[in-house]
Amino acid sequence: MEHYGQLHRKINHAWDLVVMQAREQLRAAKQRRKGDRLVMACQEQTYWLVNRPPPGVPSVLEQGPERSSCTAGQARMSPQGLPSNCSPPGPFQTKNIDFYKREMELCRKALGRARVKSSVCLEAYLKFSSQREPHDPIMSGCLPGNPWVTDDDTYWTVNAPSVAVPTKLRVERWGFSFQELLEDPVGRAHFMAFLGTEFSAENLSFWEACEELRHGGQAQVRAMVDAVYQQFLAPGAARWVNIDSQTMERTLEGLHQPHRYVLDDAQLHIYMLMKKDSYPRFLKSAAYKDLLAEAVIPPEAKKRVFPFMRKLPHSSPSPALLPAATSGEPAAAAGGPECGEGGA
Repeated sequence: MEHYGQLHRKINHAWDLVVMQAREQLRAAKQRRKGDRLVMACQEQTYWLVNRPPPGVPSVLEQGPERSSCTAGQARMSPQGLPSNCSPPGPFQTKNIDFYKREMELCRKALGRARVKSSVCLEAYLKFSSQREPHDPIMSGCLPGNPWVTDDDTYWTVNAPSVAVPTKLRVERWGFSFQELLEDPVGRAHFMAFLGTEFSAENLSFWEACEELRHGGQAQVRAMVDAVYQQFLAPGAARWVNIDSQTMERTLEGLHQPHRYVLDDAQLHIYMLMKKDSYPRFLKSAAYKDLLAEAVIPPEAKKRVFPFMRKLPHSSPSPALLPAATSGEPAAAAGGPECGEGGA
């Protein structure tokens, strides 16, 4: 009762809200089925055992199942009183003040560690799966047809690296993440056009120049570093990009001995600037909405559990029978006297 009174005084300003939430949770718990109540109770107990273990109970996050199995006779004690071959001492080992200091430090670190509930993780996985399912060739199939099991190569045509009008699924993928947009040549071209309307196309040009430097030849590294610096970073450059002073200082220090990764800090700064500033505006712009409206929608195919197991409507003829079909002669005559029996 004393602890209850202390708790009441500490949260007196929000006591009515706490009581209301507790009553709602109790009412919702009573309405659940017995199986759901058992599952939620096990989840709650497991969460607290893993994240806040009681005193004296081994923590599964800090030690493995075999580390506390060594006894005093088997373990060799160090001068500080701790065994040298296992981190936490066993039940028969001496626990001195250094051990408890170490335990307190581990508990402080555990309290500061970020935790994510399993329900939040599962919700994120479900959202990711439902978002990517229409774009997964195995789950939804290749539209308009699977070029690996049919003779229809339209899939390669509509999804070529450079097309006049991209597909709707392709344009939708640009909205998943900024990296998806940059990895698609068509999406990067449209994003470059959008940045041109905002007078910030030099940011994407600088990012592309850094990528070319990173993956280019070793012999051209010094010349490419100098060209990128003169075009984007030098005072009075024609396409000057805005980076902070600390990043500029680290970049200038690296230019004394140029290498292919010397501009990584500046590239990351521009990348985060485009991701947080220009990319959200691009997704909300009329240009992106027009792309979604004008995108090509391939004809729907019948969805199966395993699309790669679809049967061909017309099987391809054997190449060995093509000469016989065209000339009207038996296959044995077309194959020659030596393979007559094999053809038969």
